[in-house]
Amino acid sequence: MTEATARTSEGTVLSPFSKMLWRHHGEPGMLIPLLQAAQDAYGYIPSLAIEQIAEVTAIPASEVFGVITFYKQFRLLPLGKYVLRTCKGTACHVSGAELIAQTVEDELGIYPDETTKDGLFTYMVVACLGCCSLAPVVMIGDQAYGRLTPEKVRKIIKQYRRKKEQAA
Repeated sequence: MTEATARTSEGTVLSPFSKMLWRHHGEPGMLIPLLQAAQDAYGYIPSLAIEQIAEVTAIPASEVFGVITFYKQFRLLPLGKYVLRTCKGTACHVSGAELIAQTVEDELGIYPDETTKDGLFTYMVVACLGCCSLAPVVMIGDQAYGRLTPEKVRKIIKQYRRKKEQAA
């Protein structure tokens, strides 16, 4: 047994999310922590988790869903293998962030907060990446790419697609 699991008195192994459901059943004020635990466990909040949370908190599933969609931190769909973030901060904005964002959308065929059909990329727009001296900037995972042009963005995305093809 690892730290990530716990056992019930019957010996059943519980995930951290299931452990929280079991431990905090009916305890007031647990909605947000339970949503965070579900997202940590699954990478997003699946419909089964919504139903379970609704049951243990006695909050209707529609209200749980409303909380999920209200807060930007929660996701209803899994993230892609690579999370691509474009910066829309002031330095990036004045350096051509709109053109970079449009290029990303065209190359990936998706809009912000969407994931490509192949599950390779999730595209997000953020207020600032903190790399102002490299504007305009995108980040893929923990890697920042700066002083971008549409051509550089296309090349970077193609490199990540090639990685997937080589791994297959």
